[in-house]
Amino acid sequence: MPIENIPEIYFQNKDTSRDIFVYDFKMTSDVVKSKVNLRMNMFSFLQVGKKQVHFANTSMAVNSKQSLLLKKGNWLWTELLDTEAIYFCKLFFFSEKKLTEFLSKYTNDVKPYKEEVPYFVIENDDYIASFINSLSSNTFLNHNYSDALLVLKFEEIMLYLLNKYGDEFEYYLHSLISNEVSPFKKIVESNVHSNLKLEEIAFLCNMSLSTFKRHFTSEYNEAPGKWLQDKRLQKAKELLQAGELKASDIYLDIGYNNLSNFSIAFKNKFGISPTDVSS
Repeated sequence: MPIENIPEIYFQNKDTSRDIFVYDFKMTSDVVKSKVNLRMNMFSFLQVGKKQVHFANTSMAVNSKQSLLLKKGNWLWTELLDTEAIYFCKLFFFSEKKLTEFLSKYTNDVKPYKEEVPYFVIENDDYIASFINSLSSNTFLNHNYSDALLVLKFEEIMLYLLNKYGDEFEYYLHSLISNEVSPFKKIVESNVHSNLKLEEIAFLCNMSLSTFKRHFTSEYNEAPGKWLQDKRLQKAKELLQAGELKASDIYLDIGYNNLSNFSIAFKNKFGISPTDVSS
């Protein structure tokens, strides 16, 4: 079963820079299962049939009364639940750029959706059914105003769903905006509470110590030594406040070679000794 990158495989030419794209998708008994790498955020508006969609950590069954909004970056595979039937849906792709423009225009800054769910379930109603019927890949081909029409259709369904689902849908839309941490930050922040020295973290970043320090200061607006010390001392304070560990149990893990240096640094930062916290 080959893995297909969508929506690229649906483009009829080499122009893969489209921000909004519609595709009429049909799945028959000839192709009971398919694997997909989703490269754009996508509405899957189901019209006929039912299928099971498998994500990395979950799966769900979708019928003709439901549609899905799927986050880009999903690797998923689908299978027909009724192999005798035809599965038909409209796929409506949109870029992060268009989503950002829409959110800036119509919504406020909100916290991202808290649940780590790769999809949002939409219950189809008469309005959505009418909207789905208005979508067709043929309608938006070779037309002088195709792009403008697609933007209007995109805003139409987004506004309707915001009205229908309120904050829940708005939070989910904001979660679709990528907030990726750079590889450099991932390495640094995964070693914050380790006992690695700066030289060792720089090595993991494939940098000399001097280059690491410059890059760190550029990313965090603070010298790496002080930043790491503050983070590690704060972690030490939390561990001591929990009451199960003493300073002698944690100083090595926090990156100090001896208990005395740890105690001095701790008192300089918090004004009390580690023993006063844990007692």
